[in-house]
Amino acid sequence: MELFGYQITKKIGAKEVEKEKEVVSFAPKPEDDGVASTVAAGGYYGQYVDLDGTASSNDRDLIVKYREASQQPECDSAISDIVDAAIASAHQSAPAKLDLTDLDQGDNIKKSITEEFNNVLSLYKFNKQGESFFKKWYVDGRIYFHVIIDDKNPKRGILELRPIESLFMKKVKEVKKVTDTKTDATVQKIVNEYYVYSEDYSGTGAGVVGKTREGLSGVKISKEAIINVTSGLLDATQKRVVSYLHKALKPVNQLRMMEDSLVMYRYSRAPERRIFYIDVGNLPKGKAEEYVQGIMNKYRNKLVYDAATGDIKDDRRHMSMLEDFWLPRREGGRGTEITTLPGGENLGQIDDILFFQKKLYKTLNVPITRLESDDSFNLGRSSEISRDEVKFQKFIDRIRKKFSTILIEALRIQLILKGVITENDWKEMGEKINIDFIEDNYFSELKEFEIMKERLDVASQLEDLLEKGFVSKKYIRQAILKQTDEDIERLNGEIEDEKPEEGGEGEGQEEGEDLDLDIESIKTPTQPDNIDEDSEARKTEIHEAQLKMIDSMSKILEE
Repeated sequence: MELFGYQITKKIGAKEVEKEKEVVSFAPKPEDDGVASTVAAGGYYGQYVDLDGTASSNDRDLIVKYREASQQPECDSAISDIVDAAIASAHQSAPAKLDLTDLDQGDNIKKSITEEFNNVLSLYKFNKQGESFFKKWYVDGRIYFHVIIDDKNPKRGILELRPIESLFMKKVKEVKKVTDTKTDATVQKIVNEYYVYSEDYSGTGAGVVGKTREGLSGVKISKEAIINVTSGLLDATQKRVVSYLHKALKPVNQLRMMEDSLVMYRYSRAPERRIFYIDVGNLPKGKAEEYVQGIMNKYRNKLVYDAATGDIKDDRRHMSMLEDFWLPRREGGRGTEITTLPGGENLGQIDDILFFQKKLYKTLNVPITRLESDDSFNLGRSSEISRDEVKFQKFIDRIRKKFSTILIEALRIQLILKGVITENDWKEMGEKINIDFIEDNYFSELKEFEIMKERLDVASQLEDLLEKGFVSKKYIRQAILKQTDEDIERLNGEIEDEKPEEGGEGEGQEEGEDLDLDIESIKTPTQPDNIDEDSEARKTEIHEAQLKMIDSMSKILEE
């Protein structure tokens, strides 16, 4: 069956890319791309049974749960903090740029890669849509894009990167089990990989996943035509991709239950109720109940006058939890009496609600201090920054690196299609191409500035030891300033480039000599012809001071 979309492994022009030889192993290759089930190769595509309940229909229900949990106000606030920290949207330029520092290639190749990366950002509309893409990926735990190209002219590159609803996509692997003749070990060999797009998945949990070919079948899409990035997190069975919100589902449900129960308790126990003790004398039980019911209706009825229509309505709608108590009292008691039942106490305590709110923020790796609305943002010393903020920034760096795969994969396809590099070239260059996201965490910047300031202070205190020969400049640069050998070599080259060219000192001396001559020419006419020895010595002293000043200026220019 022909797959929808292009494949890089098939012929492009007159060239054909050879398929990489697969390494044989008895252990299946670990995957984090959401392949929950495999299909036997050569079998009938369509209906198969998932006994574990971990197939695409269950994934769909799980994604829906993630999205419902993200609607909780506290969870939405935490997600907003994470998205704002990961994707800086307050800048005019794109929130991500290419870092080719580690790439050992010529300037022309780097320039071409940078240009194609800018094209990829334009295709994604990353400057405007990057924040929404990141939030969708964070909540769903996966994101899909359809790579649209010109089949007749693939060298045009990517024409469009179209987002795909995560609920309708599923990755399928066709595997074939082969028995090794030497060791009798069963080896799984991947025959084919593709994606299935279908808007109709029936059943949840264990059961049928997909339709048979006689019914409504999904569209089989080539693997190369889809950019798929997952969270990289798997459940306990290592078969299903979960979202970063997976561990927050329980705290969200607990928080909702506590909030609902708190509202119900306060609504039922807050008002004070009245207790009516009605004296029924020696009336029989039936007559006594009828008598009490009549009195109750007499006092409960509420006549409402409608000024618009002139009608009088008898309003008897009262909630059972707010009703008063009517109790009969036999003869010999204290007669008819009305007392008040006090309402619930300690209704202002919400410690349990705050506990689950803090627990929710902890599960999402967001500092608890951000939950407190009264805490003001203070730009102080790094010592005032909490440890949770440092951990939060490290967490942001980790998920940024995982999310950057959507840019790296699109760049790979773009470079190969346009012939800038080959597939084999990418295997060598891919790990050296990095994405640098714009920093928008002031706590991280304050920490770096404070650390740099302390290093510079320590380095300045070692100047005396440097003059006495106890330490070397290289030691200070490596141990104190934390400069690597590559940094030292690069900085030395930059320092040499910034020095004035040869002849600069001579030019400075000529300017100094001109300046000296000008000063003498200005001062000489004002001096008298017949001067004594003191004035001559004074003149010599002034002239030497001028020479020293010019020499100092020359040294400054030389530095």
